[in-house]
Amino acid sequence: MSRDADVLVVGGGPVGLAAAIEARLAGLSVVVLEPREGPVDKACGEGLMPGALPLLERLGVDPEGAPLVGVSYRSRGVVADHRFEGGPGRGVRRTVLHAALADRARALGVSLVTCRAEGIAQDASGVTAGGLRADWLLAADGLHSPARRALGLERPGPTGQRRFGIRQHFEVAPWNDHIEVHWTRDAEVYVTPLGPDLVGVAVLGVQGADIEAAIASTVGERLRDARPLSDRRGAGPFGQRAARVQLGRVLLVGDASGYVDAITGEGLRLGFEQARVAVAALTGGRPYEREWRRVTRPFRVLTRGLVGAASSPLRGGIVPLAARAPRLYGAVVERLAR
Repeated sequence: MSRDADVLVVGGGPVGLAAAIEARLAGLSVVVLEPREGPVDKACGEGLMPGALPLLERLGVDPEGAPLVGVSYRSRGVVADHRFEGGPGRGVRRTVLHAALADRARALGVSLVTCRAEGIAQDASGVTAGGLRADWLLAADGLHSPARRALGLERPGPTGQRRFGIRQHFEVAPWNDHIEVHWTRDAEVYVTPLGPDLVGVAVLGVQGADIEAAIASTVGERLRDARPLSDRRGAGPFGQRAARVQLGRVLLVGDASGYVDAITGEGLRLGFEQARVAVAALTGGRPYEREWRRVTRPFRVLTRGLVGAASSPLRGGIVPLAARAPRLYGAVVERLAR
C-alpha cells in the first residue's frame, strides 16, 4: 500500500498541531486528521506557563495575549503570591493559539484533513487511519482519546471523587497580572488575564461542587457588570490513564497519553514538550516511553500530591501553608512552570 505521509497526526488541537510542526521542522511529511473545523474552542484555563513560550518560539509561533507574571493563591483573606523567576507566562485565548499554530502548520506544508481517524491499524511497515497510511501515527486527540480507546490502551481512572472543570470569558479589564487561584470549600476558581478587556474564569471541583457559590464568593463582585463573551464549556472527568504511551508505530501525545488534573495549569506546556520528544524519538532520539516519563514525572508527582491534599481534610490549610512557607510554595510553582 502506498504511503501518504511520513507521519499521521490524529487530533488537530494545539498539541496535535505542535506535533505536526515539530515533525515538519524535522523534515518529515505530515497529515493531520481532525473532524472539526478550526479554530476549535474548548474548556481550558488558557494560561501558558513561562516554560511553554520557548517551546512555541522554537516552532515559530508567537500568539497574542496578556502577560502573566506569577500565581496568586487566595482563600478567606489569605494571599500567597509568587512571581515567576524566569520571566512571565502569557494568557492566550485557546482559539487564538489554535489559529496561530494552524497558520504556522500550513505555512510549513502540513496537510490538514477534515475527517475522523477511523480504522487505526498497523503492521511491520506502517500504520493506517482514516484511509491514509504513514510510517508513524501520533495520537493527540485529547483527554478522552478515541485513538487510545481503539488501540486497547485505556486504563481505569483513579478511584475516589471525579473532578471536572468549566470555563467562561468576560469583558472586563484584568485586575491582576497574576493567575488568581481562589480556593473555596470544594472548588478552585482560576482567573486568567487574556487581553486588555478580557479575562477567563475557570472553576475546577469535584462532581456536585457548587459552581455558582464558588464564583459568587470569590470574583462575583468583579464580574457583576461584566458582559459574558462566551458560553460555559465543561471538561472532565480528569484523571485519565493509558496502559502505555507507545504501541508499535503509534505514540500517544498530550492528554491522550494520560492526565492527572488541571489544578496546576500546565497542560499545554507539558503537551508541547511531549510533542517535541515524540518527534525526536521518530527521528532517532531516545525511546519515547523513557522520555515521556522523564518530562512528565514532575507534573505527575506534584499534581497528584496537590490533588490529594485538595481532596482531604488538609484542603483548608493549603493557602495558609503557601503564605507561611513562600520559599516552598515558590519552588513548587517554579518546578511546574519551567
